[in-house]
Amino acid sequence: MTQPSFFPVAGIRLATAAAGIRYRDREDLCLMELTPGASCAAVFTQNAFCAAPVQLAKRHLAQGHPRYLLINAGNANAGTGAEGLAAAEQCCAALGKLAGCAPEAVLPFSTGVIGEPLPVERLLVKLPEMRSRLSENAWPQAARAIMTTDQVPKLVSRRFSLSSDRSGVITGMAKGAGMICPNLATLLVFLGTDVAIAPELLQAALERAVAQSFNAITIDGDTSTNDACVLVATGTLDHPPLEDPQSPDFQAFSQALDAVCGTLAEEIVRDGEGATKLVTLDVQEAADEEEARQVAYCVAHSPLVKTALFASDPNWGRILAAVGRAGLEGLDIQGVRIWLGETLVVQEGGRAPSYRESAGAAAMAGKEIQIRIALGRGRAHFRLLTCDLSYDYVKINAEYRT
Repeated sequence: MTQPSFFPVAGIRLATAAAGIRYRDREDLCLMELTPGASCAAVFTQNAFCAAPVQLAKRHLAQGHPRYLLINAGNANAGTGAEGLAAAEQCCAALGKLAGCAPEAVLPFSTGVIGEPLPVERLLVKLPEMRSRLSENAWPQAARAIMTTDQVPKLVSRRFSLSSDRSGVITGMAKGAGMICPNLATLLVFLGTDVAIAPELLQAALERAVAQSFNAITIDGDTSTNDACVLVATGTLDHPPLEDPQSPDFQAFSQALDAVCGTLAEEIVRDGEGATKLVTLDVQEAADEEEARQVAYCVAHSPLVKTALFASDPNWGRILAAVGRAGLEGLDIQGVRIWLGETLVVQEGGRAPSYRESAGAAAMAGKEIQIRIALGRGRAHFRLLTCDLSYDYVKINAEYRT
């Protein structure tokens, strides 16, 4: 497979190794080195059983500027209690000693099977090798090393122009294919930019980008214990720091960040475990965004809707039923309309008089499906990306630990 194109980010170097954490004959460990003084923003899972590395990364991030990110695949180090936290701390301490920095300057991240002890020694033995091979050009290898059930690596880059005649870069990589229903955070995503930016603006830009990208996708309705999204600004580009959220430069940066996150989010859904369809659910005419979101997720999480999508079956009654059970108070079904693609299917409480089954079947036949739902209650809207539910999803997850 051809490696995806990307732009290196000055001030970020990466290396990978095959530590044998769970997988054989593939790299499963990634090290990211950040230039001194780099700023770091992050969001994390809201799952109450958040993994040991999430707990420790949040604590370390609050204590200053990180210098290293250490990411392993194959073992989530979640549901592992005090021993799991000690294992994550041991990894940070060992890397800190090797690199001559405090353990708090290391942020750990893990993904994989929940409830199994992290094989710490397999990680630690690879650290000297990885430090000796750090390179700005190792993003493609890193995007592969953090994969679990992903079929393809996810790596995206954008350039954007600043008023100082400088050109900035944003590059990001992500992993995720199952246990995908982010809640104020996301999967595992690592983003880097060479601009200098005020820390509070960096955090605000990340939260905004996540809200409309990774927090607007779902594959199976399961929010992971290990979700994390990190944005690093190295400040290596020679330009006036971004400090004004109204400035054209900040807007250019923010738009590029939105584009990178949006593309990565779509790639995650396309690569959903066993997925054969990319489905866009567009809920319109809601009283507010929250109820639009509520309807979208109710439809997207319906196993009956998702299996109909897999079969290319225009079984619109399943969509209708999901809208009806979404819990909207005082929903007037006479005002609800539903489209498959450009075909109006539901109108005034039932099947639209103009609807023909052949048109619905045509709308469902492609690899990309559009479902539009108008609630007739207001002007708010929400757009959600999801996928179908296939035989392979069941097979992949049934065999995940065997």
